[in-house]
Amino acid sequence: MNLKIGIANGKKYLSISQGYRDPITKKSKAKTIKSLGYLEELEKQYPDPIAHFKQVVAEMNEQVAGQKALCKINIEQGSKISTDNRKNIGYAPLSLIYHKLELHTLFNNRSRNTNAEYSVNDIMKTEIFSRILFPGSKKSTYENRGLFFEKNRYSLVDVYRCLTFINTIKDDVQLHIHERMNQKFGRTNELMYYDVTNYYFEIDEQDELRKKGVSKEHRPDPIIQMGLFMDAKGIPVTYRLFPGNTNDCETLIPLMKNIKQNYGITKTIVVADKGMNTHGNIVFNILKGDGYVYSQTVRGGHKELKDYVLDSKEYREIGEKSKIKSRVYPREIIVTDINGKKKKVRIDEKQIILYSKKYAEKAKVDRETAILKARDLVNDPAKYNKATSYGAAKYVSNLEFDPKTGEVVTTKSKLFFNEEKLREEEK
Repeated sequence: MNLKIGIANGKKYLSISQGYRDPITKKSKAKTIKSLGYLEELEKQYPDPIAHFKQVVAEMNEQVAGQKALCKINIEQGSKISTDNRKNIGYAPLSLIYHKLELHTLFNNRSRNTNAEYSVNDIMKTEIFSRILFPGSKKSTYENRGLFFEKNRYSLVDVYRCLTFINTIKDDVQLHIHERMNQKFGRTNELMYYDVTNYYFEIDEQDELRKKGVSKEHRPDPIIQMGLFMDAKGIPVTYRLFPGNTNDCETLIPLMKNIKQNYGITKTIVVADKGMNTHGNIVFNILKGDGYVYSQTVRGGHKELKDYVLDSKEYREIGEKSKIKSRVYPREIIVTDINGKKKKVRIDEKQIILYSKKYAEKAKVDRETAILKARDLVNDPAKYNKATSYGAAKYVSNLEFDPKTGEVVTTKSKLFFNEEKLREEEK
């Protein structure tokens, strides 16, 4: 730290500054840590203000140096240091957030009328801290509970019973956290992200929730679908689980109803990929007075759309590598009336077509990788199965998989590379 003498309003001005190195530019900089005042005013209080405050700065530097002094600990040679009682102190920030969100109050209040002999709050603290610091099974979390300075007078059976109880109040827990996030951390609902993922289970038989569906990991095992809303900072807001055979597009409406009813969300504009572009979702958006921006595949569109996209007319340049055009186009969607009858209704949609040379170049590189795999699949199908042929299978005709093993069936028609499919994509 240094005493700085500057000029302000034509008069000498004293302040104390501290030097530091900018972590980004790596250059030395200084910041004012205390403003002292004009020299002529300070002379009314001190005979020699400059000498006085130089002494103050020297004492401050001595104090800081003393705080940074090394501490020596003497250990006898050959002695052993016991590590049996090590505790984790790195979870202190997590504990602070936990209590700021008032989760301890929520769990204690909601479990007060139960007959449980364990503390829901004690178990949930350990589960949450461990999930962030040492992700693992519930059993391993229980076995490592002694790492925290928390009460752990509960059994492994109590953990499983506690999780069953938490499942009954999970909607209340999500809403509680959302409300405290608004109050304590200023969460905003202006922008939210939604995505669907799934989890597989290595089980033989399906049940009401764990069913076979389209696995993100291309596995044949039963899965559970999870729809998740996140805020603009990527922090989860709410989620819901669906049976594994539920299509991604069918998960949006239930969760949209939930956040509109319970999370203070009013008018929204849904921006999503083609997986959400369904008649049902569009009807829901319109009836709720919301807007939507859905992507749409050109390859799977009708001939008129393909011709319009490939027609070079009306495009305008955006920079050097992009071009765009748009139109209002009538679209027929199927709606169900109050009597359960389905009928077609016309809506006028604005279609925006964007061409990006950068994206086209990336798609070409990705396509070449898949093409090489596809040609290898044709030549040696025994090397592949349903999971490992992902991305290349669409370029191979007569390709079939054993529904039980996922292996390529080679006893039927001969495989061959689909050149027509490639030419269509290259357009």
